[in-house]
Amino acid sequence: MSTLKDQTVFITGASRGIGRAIALACARQGANVIIAAKSDTPHPKLPGTIHTVAEEVRAAGGQALPLVLDVRDENQIKQRIDEAADHFGGIDALINNAGAIRLTGVENLKVSRFDLLHQVNARAVLACSQAALPWLKKSKRAHILSMSPPLNLDPKWFAQFGPYTSTKYAMTMISIGMAQEFKRYGIAVNTLWPKTLISTAAIEHEAGGAQMMAQGRTPEIMADAAVSILNHSIEEMTGQNLIDEDVLRQDGVTDFEGYRYEANDKPLLPDLYLD
Repeated sequence: MSTLKDQTVFITGASRGIGRAIALACARQGANVIIAAKSDTPHPKLPGTIHTVAEEVRAAGGQALPLVLDVRDENQIKQRIDEAADHFGGIDALINNAGAIRLTGVENLKVSRFDLLHQVNARAVLACSQAALPWLKKSKRAHILSMSPPLNLDPKWFAQFGPYTSTKYAMTMISIGMAQEFKRYGIAVNTLWPKTLISTAAIEHEAGGAQMMAQGRTPEIMADAAVSILNHSIEEMTGQNLIDEDVLRQDGVTDFEGYRYEANDKPLLPDLYLD
């Protein structure tokens, strides 16, 4: 298997959580990493900015370019992707990691919040992929990887938070389509989702707090799986809706205890959409 040395990886939502972990995992293989996120200045509650992650990427062995990006703005997306490609001489991989979450049903969800979920989740996959496409066509190892789940139409996943589910599934459906549409360009398109809850600020503040955090894994498991996917060729892996643990098992990993967020005997919580 190859490494990401001198490959250029554009990651949205890369200032913290899973995006930051992927940035550092790519850096350890010598990649050029674009840290694209809104976090230009420190947040009062959340650690990390695009600039602190850029420093971490350089310390880990990669080249870094921090760029302020709001994935709701398609003009800014194109501007930033072109800026990154000009800086590093192209783009080899796009990681659609930016996400918005609100686990609420239709009755109590503001339409403006649904607009945000749709824009940051589904619409951004289309807009970012479209903007990156001219550069990805020129790469010999082009990838688009989106953080979205396999399609599971069991009504229980719609009953309490159908609006959020619909935007995450849309990310996957757009990716399934792009895998077929872009195959002729040699661009691999896949999705990646965690088998268990990943303990991030989104979980802490939006989905369950510290108690749930103690039953999750660190973002590093997603990062290691993402890097593995980027190191596969389109002939080996495209059009797939992948689970982090399954990817790593294929690589021969059998012990996942090191990915636990806390060392305890509590059962790990499965992530959404997995039965």
